[in-house]
Order: sequence, then C-alpha cells, then structure tokens
Amino acid sequence: MVARYMQRAAAAARSVGLTGVEMRECEESKDRNVATRKVQEAATVLSLLPKGTVILALDERGQNMTSPGFSDLVAKMRDSGTPALAMVVGGPDGLDPGFAAQAHARLAFGAMTWPHQLARIMAAEQIFRAITILSGHPYHRV
Repeated sequence: MVARYMQRAAAAARSVGLTGVEMRECEESKDRNVATRKVQEAATVLSLLPKGTVILALDERGQNMTSPGFSDLVAKMRDSGTPALAMVVGGPDGLDPGFAAQAHARLAFGAMTWPHQLARIMAAEQIFRAITILSGHPYHRV
C-alpha cells in the first residue's frame, strides 16, 4: 500500500509544484540501550535529509490535524521555498527527544499508538491526499 500511494503521489506532485515524493526506511539501531538507539536512529534520519528540511515528527502526543489542514501546511512550505519536507516515524522505541524537539511540528494520527508499518501507510496516504487536495482532484471529499 505504501508503494501504491507513493507512486500515485509522485505522479501528481509536479502538478502542484512539488518536485518529488519519496519514502525512505532507515535500519533500526541494534544498540542495547534504548536512549542510545534513539540517538543513533535520529542521526541516521538526519544524515538522509537535505539541508533546510522541515521535519514533521509523527508522535501520538502531537497535534491532530485535518487532511485539508495538512495540505495547507504542505502548500505553505512549498510556497516559502522549503527544499524538503519530511514526515518522520520513530522506531519501535519512538523518537529521540532531542530530535523531536527540533521538529517543525509534531503531528498525530490520533491519540493511539500505531504500528510502524501502519503509520507508514497512513503517512503515504495523507501525502497523496494533500496533493490531490492541492490539485482540486475529487479524491478528498468533504
């Protein structure tokens, strides 16, 4: 499902002024210490992001946002010249607090904790939905 939504999003991205859409999965740290694992995973994520990337950390304690609100955020970032926007899903132990603190925003897919794979699917679908909202496509019905 992730691949399907990402392909659809990538195909429609240019029509709304976005130059690319992709999803990357990082390998989990094998360190035995939870805090060290989180720091290592954050460093791996940061190493993959272009300079100036706006980070949206997915966190069950984050802000709940509507799909139109998320598409507005994507449009605002696009229009301000943001080079990249990253939605980051933490590993099994969550995100490093230091990494989460430097995120532009913390977003939630509700108050529940979701398995990593479902969170990836939901993120991919919301990216696709934001693009369709921005393009005026009827995929998102109000």
